[in-house]
Amino acid sequence: MKQYLAFDLGLKRTGVACGNALTRTATPLPTLVAEGDARWPKVAAHIHEWQPDALVVGVPFHPDGAEHEGTLRARKFARQLHGRFGLPVHEVDERYTTTEAHSLGARDADAASACLILEQFLRSLP
Repeated sequence: MKQYLAFDLGLKRTGVACGNALTRTATPLPTLVAEGDARWPKVAAHIHEWQPDALVVGVPFHPDGAEHEGTLRARKFARQLHGRFGLPVHEVDERYTTTEAHSLGARDADAASACLILEQFLRSLP
């Protein structure tokens, strides 16, 4: 059964969720509150604890699909994850996940967004 960790990258907060390909569901994990390089030890701790087979990163776009600064930041984070941990990293379009998380009444919108990103990825698997 393949395990996945998903990240919803923010400047100060990064939502995290875990899930697997069997149930195709995701569970929120505590949001990482850290900026820049201070984020890496916390990411490493999650990877060590959950031992995922692959990682998923939400990549934001403008509503019309155009890229912006956040798009580039998320893609850089995805490349760094792969470089640091050697795991496959999948990118998922995360447009509207935070809005959806708020509409669902999420107490931690970052973790809820990471769940939505991961569930979207899991639904795309064959």
